[in-house]
Amino acid sequence: MPSNERHRISDLDTLKAISHPLRLKLYRALHIKRSATASQLADQVDEAVSLVSYHLRKLADHGLIEAAEGQGTDGRERWWQPSARGLTYSEADFGDAPETAAVYAAAGRMSFDQHVELYRAHQDSRHTWGAEWRGASWSSENLLRLTAGELADLSREMGALIDRYQEAGNARDAAGDTEGRESVALHTYGFPFRP
Repeated sequence: MPSNERHRISDLDTLKAISHPLRLKLYRALHIKRSATASQLADQVDEAVSLVSYHLRKLADHGLIEAAEGQGTDGRERWWQPSARGLTYSEADFGDAPETAAVYAAAGRMSFDQHVELYRAHQDSRHTWGAEWRGASWSSENLLRLTAGELADLSREMGALIDRYQEAGNARDAAGDTEGRESVALHTYGFPFRP
């Protein structure tokens, strides 16, 4: 059964494992589906089942996903699920040496590239969504003047707000209340910059 906590990645090998572009796509797809087989995920990411199976095993080797018990009827295909409710990794765990900092930076860039790809796909298809969804979708840029402590506080507060919505949505899904529900991507960043 998946943990209700986020999996904190703090070792270099696990960060390298999730930093593979296909593995991150598979993890995200599995997180959205909650449980799936390699065949189902292969269809979703348009890759060969054997390749998807290999990468799922690599994710499992690092504890990022696990076997989903009680799924399927014939036992021939293995079902997978995320081992936790999400992933997190912090510069504090990887900034101590140039080689670990480089892997951390590469992982962040690759993840961001996939965020951009997802948002571009949304922009290209937004006309296919109903008016209610188009009106509910948003993007914004906020340029603030904060201290490092204020930015950390903002991050914690936003995280708590997102957690509240995620937990409520999960509870409604578990109760079978899925009418009108869609997967929603919410990407937030907070970082200092100098103009």
